Amino acid sequence: MMLTRGGARLTRLALVPRVTLHETLNASRQPLLRARFATYGARRSDTNASSGKQDAKQEPKEPTLLSKMGESAATTFASIFVLASGFALAAYLYHKSYKLLVVAKMTRAFEPGDPVLELAAIGKDVPHAPGGNDDHWVVRPEQDQVNKIVSGEVAGHYFLLVGEKGSGKSSMLIEAMRRIDGDAVAMFEAHPDLEVFRLRLGKALDYEFHEDYIGGYFSERGPRESTAILDIERALNKLEKVALKMRAYRRKPLIVIVNQMHLLRNVEEGRDLIELLQQRAEQWAAANLVTMVFNSDDYWVYERLKQLATRMEVMSVTDLPKKDAMAALSKYRKKYLKQDVSEEILEDIYKRVGGRLSFLNRVAKSKDMIGTCEKIKEIEKRWFLNQCWILGMEMDDDVMDQQKWASASMTLAKALVDKEEDMETYDDERGHTLPTYPFHIAQQIMTRCDFIRELDSLNLITITSQADVRASSVPMHRAWQEICALEGFDKLLEDTLQRINDIESLGRTRELVAKDLVLGGEYEIKKGPNGITVNLNTHEDDDGDEKEN
Repeated sequence: MMLTRGGARLTRLALVPRVTLHETLNASRQPLLRARFATYGARRSDTNASSGKQDAKQEPKEPTLLSKMGESAATTFASIFVLASGFALAAYLYHKSYKLLVVAKMTRAFEPGDPVLELAAIGKDVPHAPGGNDDHWVVRPEQDQVNKIVSGEVAGHYFLLVGEKGSGKSSMLIEAMRRIDGDAVAMFEAHPDLEVFRLRLGKALDYEFHEDYIGGYFSERGPRESTAILDIERALNKLEKVALKMRAYRRKPLIVIVNQMHLLRNVEEGRDLIELLQQRAEQWAAANLVTMVFNSDDYWVYERLKQLATRMEVMSVTDLPKKDAMAALSKYRKKYLKQDVSEEILEDIYKRVGGRLSFLNRVAKSKDMIGTCEKIKEIEKRWFLNQCWILGMEMDDDVMDQQKWASASMTLAKALVDKEEDMETYDDERGHTLPTYPFHIAQQIMTRCDFIRELDSLNLITITSQADVRASSVPMHRAWQEICALEGFDKLLEDTLQRINDIESLGRTRELVAKDLVLGGEYEIKKGPNGITVNLNTHEDDDGDEKEN
């Protein structure tokens, strides 16, 4: 054995225990881990120590009830404010857009091609196409002036067309509308009920009176809770805004036609409505914004408008003259039955029915024209007798008020018939000239001033725009002639008037009846020194007993 120094070293190494590499590494890392853990523990202990010191210094504080309430209130208020602002902005935008929509709809109502014109044209037998063939049409002398009014060429005034029923007033207005295709024209019919009048005005102007306004659901009083006349005022206010808007580019006034104004009742509501419409008509005529045209058959509408009229012009529409009436009848006959009528028959028909367009149209459609003329006269006669026939001395006192009306009407009719003796009622060139009396003289003849307007409303008489009173038509005057020519008519009228006087006399008389005098007694009146004494003397019976007082 070689024991060398190197071998000894080998032996010494062999005596050392075996240690693996893993153990050696762990052993070398333990001091480092021990040091690191010691550092973390120290830090944790330091942190706990510092936090303990801070907790010891600062005690925890919870929010108070007042602060919680303030925070909740602020949150709630902010939410409500945001929601309210959003709703308010939406409501404001809706309100403004609704107003703009109302004005736009009403503006479109005055554009050409109004369906109301179509319906009216069908009812009046007028062609619908503007500027079309008018061979069907009977041109009245007033047609040119009406055309200028409806087209807006005449401004600064408002107009009242007054005349008898069936004389062609509405037909002239519709013909004038047809020529311009209803451009800037609105037309509607009046009605005695103001609610219906309101609806018709709204339909003509395409105005809903805020009935489709959503804001009405959130208000205590809805738009429909107002009165009809207030709704009409609102519609006219909107119409004024539209007229101001359209004036900038049209340079002509708008046209509003109220047809059949006489249908309004002559009561407080009807008179208030007429006054409202007239006030607007006066203002708009002065500003050239809107030209209003009123059409009426009755005189009382003219009387009502005349009280406040400044810019009103009246157009009186009467029956056609003889030449025009015969030409119209010939044209109607060719249109309906394709027949030519001789001059003799045309003149005979004119003598019977005059120049009323409605009568001529009815006769032209009939196969027996002369028979139709007589039928028209009989209808007028029966209508007058049903309203105004008199009863004579056999009249009951309960019907005295109605007989006052009837006898006054018969007296006026007889006076107009009797006036024929002092005038020429028919001329070969001019045609009929019906007898007339001034309005005040007619009241004097009737001895009443409150009956004559009702006669006009019933189309028994006509009060012209010059305040002349005459029969409502030629057939009505012919009916009066036949009635006054009846045998015993004058005596019957006289007896009726006498009976009315007797009943009124009985109503004004008071009778005092002394029972003692009826039984045969007598009063003896003596004047003595002590005054006047009255004694009752009774007759004795045959038995000698005195009668009882």
